[in-house]
Amino acid sequence: MGMIRRTFLVGSAALVGGGIFAIKYADSSARSAAGALTNGKDGHNFGTWVRLGEDDSITVYSPHTDIGQGSNTGLAQMLAEELDADWSKVVVASAPAEGPFATVDVARGFLGPMSGFPGVVAALPESLMSFIARSIPLQITGGSSALRFTGQKAFRLVGAATRLALIETAAKRLGVPSTELTTADSKVVHAKSGKTLRYGELAVEAATQTLERTPALKDPGTFKFIGKSIPRFDIPAKVNGSAQYGMDVVKPDMRVATVIAAPARGGKLESVDPAPAMAVSGVEKVINLESAVVVVAKGYWPALKGARALAPKFSDGGNGLISTATIFAEQDKLRAGDKPTKTVGEGDVDAAFKADGVKLLEADYKMPFLHHAMMEPFALTAHYKDGHLDVWGGMQDPLGAKAAAAKAAGLSADKVTFHPMLIGGSFGRRLPMYMEVVDQVARIAMQVPFPVKLIWSREEEVAQGAYRPQSSAKLTAALGQDGRITAWRNDFAQPEAGIDEVPFFYDVPAVARRHFKQVSNQSIGQWRSVNATQHGFTTESFMDELAHLAGADPVAFRLKHLKPGRHRKVLEEVAKRSGWGSPLEPGHARGVAMVECFNTIVAQVVEASLAEDGTPKVHKATAVVDCGTVVNPAAAEGQVMGGIVMGLSSGIGEAITLDKGAVMQSNFSDYEVLKLANAPQIDVHFLNSGAEMGGIGEPGLPPATPALANALFALTGKRVRALPIKDQAKA
Repeated sequence: MGMIRRTFLVGSAALVGGGIFAIKYADSSARSAAGALTNGKDGHNFGTWVRLGEDDSITVYSPHTDIGQGSNTGLAQMLAEELDADWSKVVVASAPAEGPFATVDVARGFLGPMSGFPGVVAALPESLMSFIARSIPLQITGGSSALRFTGQKAFRLVGAATRLALIETAAKRLGVPSTELTTADSKVVHAKSGKTLRYGELAVEAATQTLERTPALKDPGTFKFIGKSIPRFDIPAKVNGSAQYGMDVVKPDMRVATVIAAPARGGKLESVDPAPAMAVSGVEKVINLESAVVVVAKGYWPALKGARALAPKFSDGGNGLISTATIFAEQDKLRAGDKPTKTVGEGDVDAAFKADGVKLLEADYKMPFLHHAMMEPFALTAHYKDGHLDVWGGMQDPLGAKAAAAKAAGLSADKVTFHPMLIGGSFGRRLPMYMEVVDQVARIAMQVPFPVKLIWSREEEVAQGAYRPQSSAKLTAALGQDGRITAWRNDFAQPEAGIDEVPFFYDVPAVARRHFKQVSNQSIGQWRSVNATQHGFTTESFMDELAHLAGADPVAFRLKHLKPGRHRKVLEEVAKRSGWGSPLEPGHARGVAMVECFNTIVAQVVEASLAEDGTPKVHKATAVVDCGTVVNPAAAEGQVMGGIVMGLSSGIGEAITLDKGAVMQSNFSDYEVLKLANAPQIDVHFLNSGAEMGGIGEPGLPPATPALANALFALTGKRVRALPIKDQAKA
């Protein structure tokens, strides 16, 4: 995640300029500010993330945005577990988009491996990491980080420390040793005397204590909440319609705006006659931005009608010759130049390729730009009044969105309030560092006297995305006489490397993964599972090709290249669960793939057939997942299922293509997502290896496409080396 790398430099600069004393002071101030922002007459704060009410209520403040992933319930389970809480008293609230609520442990979790000094970052004091996270600023939901970082490294500790503070308070009040006290269901119990004290009646005094920074955590064998499929907090409101998304915001005297941007990214607005839009009933204003034109009206329909009445002239920014074909041609040229931007691996690959008796295999793979295709298009509302800017909407980094809005409006951060809301889909699209909507709505609000909601049309949202990059790779491998791979080279071209995010776990003596940096005019964003989709497709497709060359079963061939451990167990289990090798009905075939990302290993077997027009029909997908501890099995299963459907959808039919520097797709009519009728039966199983907790929101996606491609080879004898698959079926 390139944006995380950049944040490390920002934090380092802040450290050098501030000094250790300033850091400690800033951290103390931040914690006090957190209490001031959330503390009321009905409760008392314990650290940053939890408030106990005298009525025994427990409010958990989540810095992570609800995108439908269910992580806020999981976070509450983790805190409640260590607190020994009465679950019926627990509620979750969105943490304010303010510095004290920065996602410190997400910063630590990502900055460690991406800085190249994980041990150094892990050893940094909490005060320093808090200072860095607020300086960035960072309040991110992404990278499958909520439970494994914030939950495991912060919420469990806060819950345990709060419980200790309550016990110490009860011990003083009862005049007994704290070792004689136990806790359960939001009560402190003294078994010898039979006395109990509610958390609520201890909260006032306990909140004055300094919390233990490194409290002991529970043994998993004693878990009451972690590992249980507790119903999610967010579901009832989403079912009964009371849940409020950015699209639902209504303010007195509110206007609605929509935008048309330059078709070719990098282009500028040269001229536009506002008269046709102003002639539409309800249209009140036309605003020119550098690369777009905005129409403000009394409702969305007149705003959209007015925008479509315009005939703006845009330049192409010098990008008029860029197309899907020219990008692939440039990537081929970079590989031919043999000057990689970055190389990782070990062993002498070239020597292994030249060894006597080896068989060489080479394959070229091509992957298109992919759109996030979120169900709720951008809809942000802003109101500038009396020197203060308020912004309402769903973003994956509310604190970053606040900073972006302040910059666009020319205001200091204390003059801007961002109000986090539910998100109607994202998959990485709503991160503020590479999207224009926050900048646009802030600038529009500064030019009108009333609240204004900016809505992107579906056509604008598709054509102006921040896509998964168009990527290609040439893979070469040598197969020894014993049927084992002796060397492996992956030469891939795309904007960012992403090599460190996707481990190559097969046991191969010589490996070189070489990145050739190639950029176009398109905005590139974090797409669900980030670079694991590209590397997963090429690696697992090529492993199948090598198995075929070796005359080996695809599962057996992979096992031959796996040492004992987590990966081997996951692959063996998915083969068993899927009935690998057992008879299938005529016209059906199975394929297998396994990918690791965010410390989670997922293996999948896909059973597929072909429709009359040659397009694939997936009947069943079996997944085995090792993500360490599973907090909420039902929610985790849902995430894996969603990842599989999205992986199949992107592999079968999705593609963003370019011509003259502009995106050719405009809606779901020509950006084809998988329909419900074509979704397969999905069977998900979890293995608990005892490994460090991994992510769950994204790792289910990457194996789906290569598993399907491998099933299609088993069925037809034809390899899928270019995506989407539907285009190969038509060829």
